[in-house]
Amino acid sequence: MLIAQITDPHIKMPGKLAYQRVDTAAMLKRCVAEVRRLDPQPDLVVMTGDLVDLGRPEEYAWLKTLLAPLRQPVIVVPGNHDEREAMRAAFAVDGYFPVSGFLHFVINDRYPLRIIGLDTLVPLEGRGELCAERLAWLEEALARERGRPTLLLMHHPPFLTGIGHMDDIGLAGREAFTEIVSRHPQIELILCGHLHRNIQTLVGGRRVLTCPSPAHQVALDIRPDAPSCFRMEPPGYMLHWWNAGRMISHAAVIGDYDGPYPFFDPDGRLID
Repeated sequence: MLIAQITDPHIKMPGKLAYQRVDTAAMLKRCVAEVRRLDPQPDLVVMTGDLVDLGRPEEYAWLKTLLAPLRQPVIVVPGNHDEREAMRAAFAVDGYFPVSGFLHFVINDRYPLRIIGLDTLVPLEGRGELCAERLAWLEEALARERGRPTLLLMHHPPFLTGIGHMDDIGLAGREAFTEIVSRHPQIELILCGHLHRNIQTLVGGRRVLTCPSPAHQVALDIRPDAPSCFRMEPPGYMLHWWNAGRMISHAAVIGDYDGPYPFFDPDGRLID
């Protein structure tokens, strides 16, 4: 199974730029075109939050127009820039969001992996939270199928990154989350957004990673007092390959670059 992960596109209305500088819609179009060119095609696209910038219904409608060329199902979780009810309405037709409450979900029977989505959104705040109610939901969902390989999707990463201004709007409840996931070895991978960078670590013995954005990236500045800045570094997305009981993750850069060039000539000799 091949999964494409796209995160933090921050879609605004047509003609609007994020931070008066970033044409996020144009950049998501490029990302969608890159995914469409993949061979083999992904079986699924997952989006780990901050789908739009202001949480308006009109932004979600524009987002879905931008995603329409994708051939595969798209599964989404909310980020801090999203609005819960507008997002619920926008994706209601897909059938995995509950009709009320947090936007948690479990997809059991469509794919080789069980997929669990978590809602870490705190309305009108940058930080995320897994409160007691949300943590209890996760514990119960994981306990139902302990033997099934599971993929977790969430926006806010459950670890400190060292990028001070992003850690200031990180995830509350991560200590309890760590305890829960440590009891569930069926979790193969936890996919997050929020950081606009590829960052990887272990949480409770489970592999966790964040994904670059198809638009702007958070500046890499490992200082507690790092200023809140972004850079127009190469945009990207990720590919996760579930094969023979193992998840292999690739960071993919969006854009046109020289190559590919062969290492060997037609006779099999190394080109020096």
